Amino acid sequence: MKVLGISGLENSMPFKRANFPGLEEREYRIAQGMDSAAALIIDGQLIAAAEEERFTAKKHTGDFPIHAINFCLAEAGISINDIDEIAHGFDYTPLRNLYAADEVSARLYRDVFSREALLSQVARDLPGFPATKVFSVGHHMAHAASAALTSGWDECLVVVNDAMGEVESLSVYDFHDGEIERIRTIGANDSIGILYSLVTLHLGFDFNSDEYKIMGLAPYGNPERFRSFFDQAVELRPDGTIRIPILKLNKTREERENYIASRAYLDQHLVPRRHPNDPVTSVHEDVAAALQACLDGVILHVCGHFGLETGLRRIAMAGGVALNCTANGKLTRSGLFDEVYVQPVAGDDGVALGAAIYRSSIAGPLPNLRLPAPLFGPHYSADQIQSALHRFDGKIKWQRFDTLEHTCAAAAQLIADGRVIAWDRGRMEYGPRALGNRSILADPGPPEMRDRINAMVKKREAFRPFAPACSVEEASRWFCVQPGEQFPYMISVVDVRPEVQAQLPAITHVNGSARLQTVSAQDNPDFHELLLAVGKTTGRQMVLNTSFNVKGQPIVNTPDEAIQTFLGTGIEFLFLENFHVTRAVA
Repeated sequence: MKVLGISGLENSMPFKRANFPGLEEREYRIAQGMDSAAALIIDGQLIAAAEEERFTAKKHTGDFPIHAINFCLAEAGISINDIDEIAHGFDYTPLRNLYAADEVSARLYRDVFSREALLSQVARDLPGFPATKVFSVGHHMAHAASAALTSGWDECLVVVNDAMGEVESLSVYDFHDGEIERIRTIGANDSIGILYSLVTLHLGFDFNSDEYKIMGLAPYGNPERFRSFFDQAVELRPDGTIRIPILKLNKTREERENYIASRAYLDQHLVPRRHPNDPVTSVHEDVAAALQACLDGVILHVCGHFGLETGLRRIAMAGGVALNCTANGKLTRSGLFDEVYVQPVAGDDGVALGAAIYRSSIAGPLPNLRLPAPLFGPHYSADQIQSALHRFDGKIKWQRFDTLEHTCAAAAQLIADGRVIAWDRGRMEYGPRALGNRSILADPGPPEMRDRINAMVKKREAFRPFAPACSVEEASRWFCVQPGEQFPYMISVVDVRPEVQAQLPAITHVNGSARLQTVSAQDNPDFHELLLAVGKTTGRQMVLNTSFNVKGQPIVNTPDEAIQTFLGTGIEFLFLENFHVTRAVA
């Protein structure tokens, strides 16, 4: 069976712009349906998956993912006529009558959420595809399936935690015998994800985009300064749920759409709003610290309660909040569960996978295998790369190595020499993390390296840390993890061993932590071989790893994009497969 999963709501942002003019640009992100993607499941196996933004350069786009769909079909060598089902990771049909309450809501349902709106996009971009083969999957069920059915387990607790699905913000499931049974849900008016995003917006960053910046800022602050505010704002209930009364202050349509009353409450009772161009001060650091502590507590409360209630000792998680690496690390270390699995494409791009695998599971039992490092995007042949190189004649020069071994040796020597390289090899990552196939790499040892990379490439806030990629064989030498313990997705924070923190200043955060990625020969043999080569030159099988893009740009996809980004930044060398690219001497 061939199922094509998709995510995104194409008309969501245009509808908001048309019906709520005059908002700040950042406020238009208070909307559903970003991060559209496509994922292709054939006979239970994930064949290809990618975000639409990687093809259109429109970061976080919610557009119907026709480019990602076409990639998936081409990767499998099939046409749309071979697809048995298209599965969309939203289902608003049960809410049709609720949206009929007033004219604006009715238009919102018709233009954005309805099955008819989805079918019109399918007919436009995939003409002739039968409407009877298009299915909708509830948003949280798609998230839950993406975690449960890729966990590799027969049974586990599943927690989906995001800003909101159709109406819910957090859902808890008991997964057993191939069935995903919902046991509790928390509505969007008590959404810890929305609260976290509103405070993100309050602190001058972007809603539904910059929450990870708050996570990076938090370790600089003192959570005690504003702990009482968040203790009052978020009530932990004995039944394992939470209540957030300030999210219920919004009474009118406009207030509910933009959380106007909730944001006014933050103005009056927290701190004044920060404008995006204002400096980040200790006050903002302390708010971020208290917010992160609040989130950590909520996750431990909810997960711990339902772990005890069900007796399940394994937990699988998805949803945008599950991308919070700090909270994931605390849950992993809490002892509440024997094993914690966070589906690496936990955001809304991941519901493309979830919708597809859920519909596939309905057709029959699937092999439940742990999702490997999610390298399911496009890759390019040597001929395609060479054609791109020729298009930049006069601006670059290059040489081609005969083998991966020679390529790794050259790259490792440059890294040992303190140079910053781009490493573009194999299939592009599906999900938010660059995991060694579309990465900027450097030695984590020089104390100035983080500032150098920020200045030459990333142009991002100085408080944000960079992550280490380390061979799984050496991870316990440098980090407080068990020998052989794997963190392949760069989705959990661990502590750097105190005795080596001074040796790793470029990846050690202010609180001694790091967002670790372990690399094995099974998950990514080419990147693993590079790390082994780096170990021979620097004495440690580790690099600083950050995504190959500049601020505001999606991770690069094509060889042309890689070369353009290389030339437009201070990256010193580019490796495209076995091609070593440098700038032409003027």
